[in-house]
Amino acid sequence: MSIETAKQHLSRWNKDNDMMILDQSSATVDLAAEALGVTGGEIAKSVSFYDKNGGAILIVTSGTARIDGRKFKDEFGLKAKMISSEDVEPLVGHPVGGVCPFGVKPEVKVYLDDSLRRFKWVYPACGSGNSAIKLSPEELEQISECIRWVNISKE
Repeated sequence: MSIETAKQHLSRWNKDNDMMILDQSSATVDLAAEALGVTGGEIAKSVSFYDKNGGAILIVTSGTARIDGRKFKDEFGLKAKMISSEDVEPLVGHPVGGVCPFGVKPEVKVYLDDSLRRFKWVYPACGSGNSAIKLSPEELEQISECIRWVNISKE
């Protein structure tokens, strides 16, 4: 189960008990912001793209940011092509609406977008469409085990 995988991952940093299971859906940026009482920008949205080999690149960005196609191509050397909804869970390890950088499949490449740095706290999902965790961008960097920060979004 995806939420259990995320919880197990978070336990390595003693953050598993910080997971919030919500009574309402947080499967979209708007729903998550409403459920958590924060702005859409503070939601750490995970967007998945195909890599050159048909694997997954996971970009965690501010909920109000959009991926800039030109910046993506300059950074990764390929056109940004989002993973189809039916391929998300098999490639990333989490279902649509609960995709997060915690407990992803080992071959998934995780990057954090600079759009998150302007917030004191950000709220990524935890493997389900009704879960979240409150982290500083620095905590997210450490716990996500990201490859690096990138600048590939626009507001």
